[in-house]
Amino acid sequence: MILETKRLILRPWQDSDAEELYKYAKDPDVGPISGWPVHTDVRQSKEVIKNVLSADGTFAVVLKETGLPVGSIGYMFNTNIPTQQDECEIGYWIGKPYWGQGLIPEAAKELIRYCFSELKLNRILCGYYDGNEKSKRVQEKCGFLYHHTNRNVPCVFMNDIRTEHVTCLTKERWETINRENVSG
Repeated sequence: MILETKRLILRPWQDSDAEELYKYAKDPDVGPISGWPVHTDVRQSKEVIKNVLSADGTFAVVLKETGLPVGSIGYMFNTNIPTQQDECEIGYWIGKPYWGQGLIPEAAKELIRYCFSELKLNRILCGYYDGNEKSKRVQEKCGFLYHHTNRNVPCVFMNDIRTEHVTCLTKERWETINRENVSG
């Protein structure tokens, strides 16, 4: 499945994306704040594509301009944050050279539309670790509201304990925001 926005294509990850993934995942400012370790080589990136990023609902965030992936976004059920039958969690990251360009909010809004319109979900949860203000800002731009905080959460891939803030977007709120954007 492929989703599209004005500037982006959201498509499944491919083995051939390993070098581009490594280019961004080797940066210590990208993975650790999101809960995963820095990639040490292209081989590791290829393994991550095979074992993690190939999961259903996970997409490479590809710039239409270049045809190359610059980040990742996806929806999950009952992974980091427990979800009910009619809800999911979304997660994302983007390479540092693309921070501050509004690409992840653009990708997230399309994924949210898909989750509510096509998957017929009623609620989407999203989390960020203490200190990840950029992720918090993406969630605010997409209409998520604070839901709760989990303290002493094991961050398995980083072998540490963190505080996680969870936000929520209901289908009703999403529809209201979209109506306001159309009329305003």
